[in-house]
Order: sequence, then C-alpha cells, then structure tokens
Amino acid sequence: MVDPARVSGEHDVFVCGNDGGAKAEVAKLLRSFGWPEERIVDLGDISAARGTEAYLLFWLCLYGATGTSDFNIRLVH
Repeated sequence: MVDPARVSGEHDVFVCGNDGGAKAEVAKLLRSFGWPEERIVDLGDISAARGTEAYLLFWLCLYGATGTSDFNIRLVH
C-alpha cells in the first residue's frame, strides 16, 4: 500500500467508511504514497469493511501460493 510502484502495472486500493472527511484524508495519504486518484476505489460505507477485512485471508493464500508479497489487485470492469 505504501509503495504502489513496487509492483509494475496498474492496480487498485480500496477505501470505505461512514466519515467522508476521513475517507478524503485517507485518499490524500494514499496519493502521497503515489496512488493515482483513479486507482483509489471508494467501496462506500463502513459495511464494506467486512469485505476488505476478509481480503486478508485471500492475500495470505496468494502469498502462500506465490512465495512473495510482490503482487496487487486490479479491478477490471
């Protein structure tokens, strides 16, 4: 998350929450890390946090399968 250029190509990062000001601050922080605005995906209110928390389980599976943490996710639609 803090170094989006570490993995080549385009990938996305996700935010969610009930406080618009807090999400704006998080997006500002992510942009300072190098995330382009269009790659910061707002998933909506705090109810989406359950999905982002569950992503850790998927991440661990990917890490175990690849043996590296140098990967990321791209939302294609």
